[in-house]
Amino acid sequence: MHFDLQSIIQTIGYAGVFAVIFAESGLLIGFFLPGDSLLFTAGFLASQNFFNIHLLVLGCFIAAVAGDNIGYYIGHRWGRRLFKQKDSLLFHQDHLAKAEKFYEKHGGKAIILARFVPIIRTFAAVVAGIGKMKYSTFLLYDIIGGFLWAVIIPYLGYYLGRSIPDIDKYLIPVIGLIILASIGPGIYHALQTKEQRDAIVAFFKNRAKK
Repeated sequence: MHFDLQSIIQTIGYAGVFAVIFAESGLLIGFFLPGDSLLFTAGFLASQNFFNIHLLVLGCFIAAVAGDNIGYYIGHRWGRRLFKQKDSLLFHQDHLAKAEKFYEKHGGKAIILARFVPIIRTFAAVVAGIGKMKYSTFLLYDIIGGFLWAVIIPYLGYYLGRSIPDIDKYLIPVIGLIILASIGPGIYHALQTKEQRDAIVAFFKNRAKK
């Protein structure tokens, strides 16, 4: 599996990596893309002299922030229309009210932390736009979050690749740990209350009946 990811990254090169980061950061169709594992593996490949690590980090940072800004615009310009549809698990009128209150109180922190959580980071900028978060505030924290994400994960892969002999043999468990660390908090939060657990169960039951 890790060999396939390395091969894909080597095939798509800088442009492909930056395009994936851009899509995962701000385009709603990008939520399934492997941002964390992609960055880590690209950092590892930089340790093998396939990429220049500094150019890689700079490009990923720019792509992440640019993608988020597109996401914010989508949410601000068209996002509320999604909540005018029939209520569902994701698009519910009550969710919009909660999003507005949440971003008003924790907006900056939410933008930074969401950058490290798969799927959530794809929608964070969109929800910030829907929730009418002030753009200058969004941009400031988005730059901070995008910088930390684009620096920490690739450099982690880079320095492990330089420090540990034959680390490519351990890429699968290392990437697995990164993914677990990323999605763990989101899963915990989603299952934290009985109301949220019941909503998730009801959603999948309704899906199964269709």
